[in-house]
Amino acid sequence: MTDLPDSSAADVALRLENAVGAQERFQIMYSVLRDRICTLVYPPGTQLGEEALAEEFGVSRSPLRKALQILEADGLLQSQQGIGTLVTDVDLDALAQVYQLRLELNELTGRLSPATVDDALLQEFDAMNRRAAVLRAHPDRHEFARLNIDFFHVFQLLSENQPLRDHSEKLFYQTCRIWLTLIPEAALEREVKVFCGEIEEITTAVNSDDLEAAALIRRAHLSMGFKRLRKHRKVDAIA
Repeated sequence: MTDLPDSSAADVALRLENAVGAQERFQIMYSVLRDRICTLVYPPGTQLGEEALAEEFGVSRSPLRKALQILEADGLLQSQQGIGTLVTDVDLDALAQVYQLRLELNELTGRLSPATVDDALLQEFDAMNRRAAVLRAHPDRHEFARLNIDFFHVFQLLSENQPLRDHSEKLFYQTCRIWLTLIPEAALEREVKVFCGEIEEITTAVNSDDLEAAALIRRAHLSMGFKRLRKHRKVDAIA
């Protein structure tokens, strides 16, 4: 499974201290900052100061600046002259085409270089399914966001096509903040139930060694989820 970041300051500093080489240090900083943005630790509009982050991570500003530049290229940050580096806002309309492309890429996951369904892969999905059961019993916005990100990375394991995985990951992180920003509290329990049901359905398909079915289930839920997001936004605008 992908090594997902713990974004706490102490853990990040330790991981950076133990990193082997500049590339690994860059990847740690990039992943941690991206994770913080996408779980709204840094909500839209937050100004990220290079000096403060460099001090927190215990690094020079040069490698940190590289991570910030890549995040800007990903659409998660924006540099404004005289202001600094800001976390971008989430615009559902602007991301509509990204969602359309994600629909197609999710379907390809079941057909391009499909992974071998072995015990290790089954254990990853079973672990996600167990976490989903806990979340369903105790809906929580932060845990919903965390499980959404973690399940994405497990789902990525269904294909061994690296270009597909790379593109899917970039597009996922452009859109995943939408759920935290648009789901009203009154709809959280229902959205958690739907998402946990999706994980259960996909896990069943993987256990049946039917990766195409798993990919189609993911695609269908992504499509339905986008339509629900539009409804949530309309309700919020009226309120």
